[in-house]
Amino acid sequence: MSTTKEMGKVLTTLTITNRADEIIAKRGIIPQEEVRSIRLNNVLVDTGATTLCLPPDAIATLGLELLKEVYVTTATGLSKARIFQDAKLYLCGREGTFECLELPGGRDALIGVIPLEALGLEPDLRNQTLKVLPDESVDTYLTILFIDDIRFL
Repeated sequence: MSTTKEMGKVLTTLTITNRADEIIAKRGIIPQEEVRSIRLNNVLVDTGATTLCLPPDAIATLGLELLKEVYVTTATGLSKARIFQDAKLYLCGREGTFECLELPGGRDALIGVIPLEALGLEPDLRNQTLKVLPDESVDTYLTILFIDDIRFL
């Protein structure tokens, strides 16, 4: 498990690659060595955050493409932020591609609930670690609900 204990926080190490680079490397357009990737230590697991949040220097190193600008609510109020696409996370033996929000100047990266849920990970606050949820058998964290017959009265 790639998590560490520090004063009641769940911190983790994750690897992020540029998914667009991976695609063109797989097609032979660029060599595999040119796929941009970074490893971040002491990333805060933050259940108060929605998504992956990265500082501008990490986004620049990865060469992620701007997707859109949005308004976000922070502790200091409403502000504008940029969302980037194609950040592929590798964490606790799981992987997935997500959007990421650019954090203002030099703040440390954090991972929010959307990537955690999609990867089947949950914070274990008692042990200050990430718990890997099962993805096999009847205990799987993955669910699909079908509603065959809905009647409105």
